[in-house]
Amino acid sequence: MVPNLSDPDLPARILVVEDDAGMRTLILRALQGGGFRARGVACGDEMWAALEVAPVDLIIMDIMLPGKSGIELCRALRSGQGATHENETPPVQVPIIMVSARGEERDRVNGLESGADDYVPKPFGQRELLARVRAVLRRGIATGAPQERVRRETLRFAGWTLDLRRRELTDPSGATVDISGAEHDLLTSFLDNPQRVIARDRLLELSRTRLGDVSDRSIDVLVSRLRRKLGSDADQLIRTVRGLGYIFVAEVERV
Repeated sequence: MVPNLSDPDLPARILVVEDDAGMRTLILRALQGGGFRARGVACGDEMWAALEVAPVDLIIMDIMLPGKSGIELCRALRSGQGATHENETPPVQVPIIMVSARGEERDRVNGLESGADDYVPKPFGQRELLARVRAVLRRGIATGAPQERVRRETLRFAGWTLDLRRRELTDPSGATVDISGAEHDLLTSFLDNPQRVIARDRLLELSRTRLGDVSDRSIDVLVSRLRRKLGSDADQLIRTVRGLGYIFVAEVERV
């Protein structure tokens, strides 16, 4: 496992930008199985929103995306244009790996010239992808790639504390509450996206490697388990949005 660039004791965080849900799930499963923390989005707008919530150590991006292409998004990241030309941000130096079914030499050159660190033509094997991810991350560590923001690894909400390093949940009285790996991952997903509706299929994606029976029902059961761990105020923390999914309503503080 290659560590987080900002904290060598933690696994690297990877954002997958891929509009094909099946391919996105396969990549996420491979990365999570390889020991990385990975989350997925389907387009450029979702990518900008995800980066606003928390920084990452690596982006894996398809070239053919709805709206702006991966090439355009990579150039925008490197130039600091942000989501729009009016939204100026510092250039993003996080490593980027392009993936595409277009594997001709000119496509690889275009991807690399746009600012990508590597280019992987589809189809590719999981072992090859993991090897390339580790190689790019090692290069980032060796060159001291700067991080725009260092994510703090202790999260507080409604008197509760989640220590991501120790995977430890503490209630408002200071008592430790035992949670499973799946419950921890689900809670982390909510805390990464506070006050935003998260669809069941996104939660399913994030929890797929932890659950044997992957279905909307399994997500509902997992949410119920997490609510029980959070006690009497749980329904006020995690609310059901009928027909859509769930929303974590409390404010989250990173310390």
